[in-house]
Amino acid sequence: MRDLEKQTKALTNYLWSRKRPLETMDLRRKALEVEQKLREEAILAHPKGSLTQLDDSKEKKLQVKVLNILRKTTYHWESLDYTEELSFVYMAARMDGVFAAVSRAFHEIQKRVPDFQPSTLLDFGSGTGTVSWAAHSIWGKTMNEYMNIDTSAPMLALAERLMKGMSENQEPCFPGVYFRQFLPVSPKVKFDLVVSAFSLNELPGQAQRVETVQTLWRKTDGFLVLIENGTKEGHQMLMEARDAVLKGKDKVIHDFREPYIFAPCPHHLPCPRLSPERPLPCNFIQTYCPLPFSWNPQQKEEKFSFLILRRGPGESKEPWPRITQPVLCRPRHVHVHLCCPDGTLQHAVVTPKKHGRDFYRCARSSQCGDCLPVLNPDSEPALGEEDSHIDKEQS
Repeated sequence: MRDLEKQTKALTNYLWSRKRPLETMDLRRKALEVEQKLREEAILAHPKGSLTQLDDSKEKKLQVKVLNILRKTTYHWESLDYTEELSFVYMAARMDGVFAAVSRAFHEIQKRVPDFQPSTLLDFGSGTGTVSWAAHSIWGKTMNEYMNIDTSAPMLALAERLMKGMSENQEPCFPGVYFRQFLPVSPKVKFDLVVSAFSLNELPGQAQRVETVQTLWRKTDGFLVLIENGTKEGHQMLMEARDAVLKGKDKVIHDFREPYIFAPCPHHLPCPRLSPERPLPCNFIQTYCPLPFSWNPQQKEEKFSFLILRRGPGESKEPWPRITQPVLCRPRHVHVHLCCPDGTLQHAVVTPKKHGRDFYRCARSSQCGDCLPVLNPDSEPALGEEDSHIDKEQS
């Protein structure tokens, strides 16, 4: 392929800046606002009281002007047709970054629930099969079924070819790998681990996204892992999926176990980073070694947002707050920004004198995305209200 470097960079930038499709109701509301504004400007342009409504010719010009403004100011979402060539470009551009983000999410489960040993995996929007590779690297000893679902036949063919590698007998590198274009129909077919990585934005609207997430949750027997770009759009899609699972109600319930948020949120309350005044994405960074193309540096960073939901009763202990920004280390004190179990964002200044040397070292060596081993600062004596220097950032 010619200009592979140029094509991979262009596709990476396009996928990163991609937004959700604008809903029909939102488009109509926007059109009415633009039309009302233009109509008022046209009436005010005439002497006072001489024009109260537009004639037919001016009305038609107004409608044309509204359409032109909408075309220029509205994001035009398009479905991507992953041909054989585009699938190869996607592999070169995104396979390594997706592997890094998925591995980071799986690591969260592995460290906190070491007894979880899944045997079946469902990957929705599997692409090049990256999720199967990541799952095999962690749970390969117990995993015996990897179900890859993707609507693109060329992408599935490429994933299968990668899975077979250079083997002479044309067998996959590990057994139990299956490729399909559609989800299993039966609601009784469940999987220990269900994943959708960077796939929700491929769906044409909110209704399809909500329906897909609810279907994936019905297929979940253990954990549901959702991963998207670390942008406002990606974060908002995950919060939309979060509400679809926590608040959605099925007409026929096949599994009565309640969902609870495993990570990264330490609570079930509205996300404090989605405040109307200043919405911020909740994202994390994973460093990784990229594919050895000549144009790639030795290390790259993947910025992503993720959501892990689990079936069954929640954790018995109150969850630890999660660090939401890079830890700022200064001489003899550390600044940490936390998302706390009470649904608030808090800024804590940790010092060895006031909080103890062990906790200070722990905070100093922590990174964005880690859980800080302390209860809610409002009720924790070790970070007592009088000594902790904690400032609340109200959502």
